Amino acid sequence: MSTTARTVLFHEIGGPDVLTVEETELPAPGPGEVLVRVEALALNRAEALFRSGGYFYQPTLPGSRNGYEAAGQVAQVGPGVTAFAPGDLVLTAANHELSAHGVYGDLILMPETALVPRPTGVDAVTAAAVWLTYSTAYGALVERAGMKAGDHVLITGGSSGVGTAAIQVARRAGAVPVVTTRTEAKRQRLLDLGAEHVIVSEGEDVIKEAKRLTGGRGAEIVLDAVGGAWFAALGDAAVEDGTLICYGWLNEETVLLPMQWPLTVLGYNNFSLTGSADGRRRAAHYIGSGLSDGTLKPVVAEVFDGLDAIRDAHRLMDSNAHTGKIVVRV
Repeated sequence: MSTTARTVLFHEIGGPDVLTVEETELPAPGPGEVLVRVEALALNRAEALFRSGGYFYQPTLPGSRNGYEAAGQVAQVGPGVTAFAPGDLVLTAANHELSAHGVYGDLILMPETALVPRPTGVDAVTAAAVWLTYSTAYGALVERAGMKAGDHVLITGGSSGVGTAAIQVARRAGAVPVVTTRTEAKRQRLLDLGAEHVIVSEGEDVIKEAKRLTGGRGAEIVLDAVGGAWFAALGDAAVEDGTLICYGWLNEETVLLPMQWPLTVLGYNNFSLTGSADGRRRAAHYIGSGLSDGTLKPVVAEVFDGLDAIRDAHRLMDSNAHTGKIVVRV
């Protein structure tokens, strides 16, 4: 038996105005599928890129869905599903194809492997804001880069969702977060969130400041959201034999590699963590324990009410005026 859902779709690439809320029919869950009633969803830069045609794969048009992160409750499960039951509180694991399984909707049909349990005692808005940013920061810094206490970690795009999460993940490990932001307006906010130092790129030389703030050595780890030619320049901000990680491409030009060898250069895709059951288990435990002990506290920039506010939420994302996550309460 099918179910009617309100779903955000887009039929052409473009700005926030291409997003529309439409009634769709969802079939009953098939083998390995779970029907989830969404309580809140969170936006990510990837979804703005996907909507505008700048993501690493193109949407299937017309009628593409969008969205990686949602918190909700299991409404129904299909044959063979053993990990979840109706009534369970869950998060989407952000390991799905966006056109087919995007989570912008009041009801979504997901593969069982695209869900994880919601951390105990966490409300829907907080839960929606947690998974992708913290699993990315954890996967890149802890699992891939092997971050240690005392490491200086240079985090570009520090006011983004991943940037604010990375500050806390670094602090939790005893590392020293040094972050960049474009404007002076966000400096104090980032310091309040735990950044040891903030470099404002519009008025300061990021490379020179990074070297100065690390006593001339450079950062042991650089976590970059920008890419392009900028990534090559960041080699000068790293310590000899340090680690550079590119996880985003806000600059849509080809990523250029640094040549300040010896240097470890990583291209990080979070699917490498969330694509396996064991990776999801490790990330879920890390996030759940961090929320429980208070070392991880998601930064929510603004909460919009209702799916009909999705265009306004995307306009805020495009403006870059926010710090942290944008959430839509469904």
